[in-house]
Amino acid sequence: MAKKGNMAIGAALGAVVGFVSGILLAPKSGKETRQDIKKTAMGARDTVVEEAGKAKDAAVRKANDLKNRAEDVVEDVADKVEEVRARAGQAIEGARQGAAKKPATTRSNSRKK
Repeated sequence: MAKKGNMAIGAALGAVVGFVSGILLAPKSGKETRQDIKKTAMGARDTVVEEAGKAKDAAVRKANDLKNRAEDVVEDVADKVEEVRARAGQAIEGARQGAAKKPATTRSNSRKK
């Protein structure tokens, strides 16, 4: 997006320089030349203001998009942490219950012949 904005500004400045050069070299009266320069400068200013507004809007949209994505990532990570915490708690409780049980006694195979 920055390249597009820079290219638009460069094109606008190039157009202004070309127009001003053409006016200064054209055989017109001083009053007509000043009016043409003023008219062109006002048009260039309007173009620059418009392009700057577009660039600002694009930057705001991008910033909001990134903010929303970051909030989603934080929320997903918090959900995963809570899920892992719950699973760990279940695993610990299962281990406690298993440790509390008496071990099963098995008969020795020594009686069989």
